[in-house]
Amino acid sequence: MSRNAESTAFRSALEVIRAVEPRVADAIGAELVDQRESLKLIASENYASPATLLAMGNWFSDKYAEGTVGRRFYAGCQNVDTVEALAAEHARELFGAAHAYAQPHSGIDANLVAFWAILADRVEAPALRRAQARHVNDLTEQDWFALRRELGDQRMLGMSLDAGGHLTHGFRPNISGKMFDQRSYGTDPASGLVDYDKVAEAAREFRPLVLVAGYSAYPRKVNFRIMREIADSVGATFMVDMAHFAGLVAGKVFTGDFDPVPHAHIVTTTTHKSLRGPRGGLVLCGPELADQVDRGCPMVLGGPLPHVMAAKAVALAEARRPDFADYAQRIVDNAQALAEGLLRRGATLVTGGTDNHLVLIDVTGYGLTGRQAEQALLDSGIVTNRNAVPQDPNGAWYTSGIRIGTPALTTRGLGVAEMDSTAELIHTVLSQTTAGANPDGTASKAKYVLDPALADKVGHQATELLAGFPLYPGVDLG
Repeated sequence: MSRNAESTAFRSALEVIRAVEPRVADAIGAELVDQRESLKLIASENYASPATLLAMGNWFSDKYAEGTVGRRFYAGCQNVDTVEALAAEHARELFGAAHAYAQPHSGIDANLVAFWAILADRVEAPALRRAQARHVNDLTEQDWFALRRELGDQRMLGMSLDAGGHLTHGFRPNISGKMFDQRSYGTDPASGLVDYDKVAEAAREFRPLVLVAGYSAYPRKVNFRIMREIADSVGATFMVDMAHFAGLVAGKVFTGDFDPVPHAHIVTTTTHKSLRGPRGGLVLCGPELADQVDRGCPMVLGGPLPHVMAAKAVALAEARRPDFADYAQRIVDNAQALAEGLLRRGATLVTGGTDNHLVLIDVTGYGLTGRQAEQALLDSGIVTNRNAVPQDPNGAWYTSGIRIGTPALTTRGLGVAEMDSTAELIHTVLSQTTAGANPDGTASKAKYVLDPALADKVGHQATELLAGFPLYPGVDLG
């Protein structure tokens, strides 16, 4: 698409919106300005291409399409079938998967589809054999109750939250924590790395139905071959949530033992983050779970979002291009350069560095909580998010860490040299921020003191750093 065409497309869209609700048009334009001027270092965010963004704003939004390709509960879905099939085709080819399901609305939805597919597979197969039924709908209520008694507890073993795991891996605030009896494996207290012997020990003791690997704040690779061996040793289904690092798998930065697709029974992911697509999810699996996965709607999903599936198809097609592999490698190169820049300036990093797209700073060395550090950086034009560190003394709300990632800045074209400059800006803000006090004089975990002049100076420096790497250069809203 030419730059003129991009500008025309987005300008026209905003004109149409403005005629109905100008405040929405203003907010959309303001968001582009904010993203252009801020150092976006949130590890789970990125910038989708203009083609991907435009694919979401069309008539597919008007269509109901419960069911799946060729098996819809609504008529007139032939065009939805086309885009869903294309999204699944690109996903299979990109990741080398036997089956792909493109309907999940988010990573959480993708995980729910996977969890219920695993449970249904475990429940239905023996029940159907015993009842001599051909389909789950033929089972009697007595069949179901008897089988549930035989199965016993539905147990899940996954990475603990403070070690970098995700809320959807069996923790109580999420529905997965009500579906499963969950136990966590952590990381080695000294190194911060996964101890596979300890994971195997926990699996032997707990005997999980599902072993989950994947993370949202673990800055290293995971050996999925070893994790599959552990799952097999206790008869568990091995599931990998690769939402954060899917782009590194797609770009062939993570291969062999570090590519989850050949090793896991089922893999889930988001389509944004390092994959650089629209907000949404995918499920990948082998033929043995494909039928269950394809029941995601209406099993746990609402009506599919055809306009988002169209955007997924576009983004996945982009990820199959040769230049995406170069992009994925630069994500890791930039993350490692950012980590090295922070270490040289005295920052403390969980695991001492990174193998992937993210860096986790322990900000207690600066005398701050994660919440204080997050807000001080935001005041200075640097967008991050607070995150727990292993054995975090400040808990999950205030935290002791800041999670930063490089997918978005890499999309803009920033490289290793700019990562060192970014490390300098981060260190400047954190080293010049002090913890504040509550009205009664006690130490606050939220309040902080930062000279506004310094914050303003760093903000200008961040804007200057980004000036050479314009965001959406083909989009001029006038």
